Amino acid sequence: MALPISPPYPPMKALLVDTIPAGKEWQYEPKWDGFRCLAFKDGKNVELQAKSGQSVGRYFPELIFAVKEIKTKKFVLDGEIVIPVQGRLSFDALLQRIHPAESRVQNLSQDYPANLIVFDLLIFADWKLLGQPLKERRRPLQIFFAQYLAQNPTFQLSPVTHQIDIARRWMAGGRLDGIIAKRLDLTYQAGERSGMQKIKQMHTADCVQVASEIVSCAEPRRQQVCACFFVNYKHSSP
Repeated sequence: MALPISPPYPPMKALLVDTIPAGKEWQYEPKWDGFRCLAFKDGKNVELQAKSGQSVGRYFPELIFAVKEIKTKKFVLDGEIVIPVQGRLSFDALLQRIHPAESRVQNLSQDYPANLIVFDLLIFADWKLLGQPLKERRRPLQIFFAQYLAQNPTFQLSPVTHQIDIARRWMAGGRLDGIIAKRLDLTYQAGERSGMQKIKQMHTADCVQVASEIVSCAEPRRQQVCACFFVNYKHSSP
């Protein structure tokens, strides 16, 4: 690809922390329950790259088609592949896509098509935005989305806020995987965890075993196992 960057390219990573960081230098976004993806387009060539650097385009043919249809020739987007099922994002549906049979992948792509939620624009034409701080990259992303992606429901623009109270409300709503906090003053930190932090929803389960015994029956070859346990599931967020 004749782009300023090409796959495999290391995406910016997030440092896991316990609480949402406060301060005017932070931008907050939802943490989506999906697969991280860098989408590259150079003319007719399209590549979808996972966080690991591996190509995942064969598992999401509908996204390859949608990116090819975008009416501009050169760009690199950072985003998240998600699959909505009955009004919620399904990580299980994503995992089912990682299948060796092309026919199986094609059927799943028709039954439960994937979406790409975009949250950063790294390259547009010959414009290398990843060398600019985040506060100067968001506006070009919004313009790019409005001009090229907004009419296609396959693509969604991730919302952002600079108000920590709104981020906390997002977290408290319980429908997100967590919150992502990004430094507004930093350039795109490829492969690094210095410019982004993630705060995940916490799910805990208390399991108490109340009885367990092995009862031998009259016949030596037969055994009967009796066990009882209680599970108390709790959901909490930071």
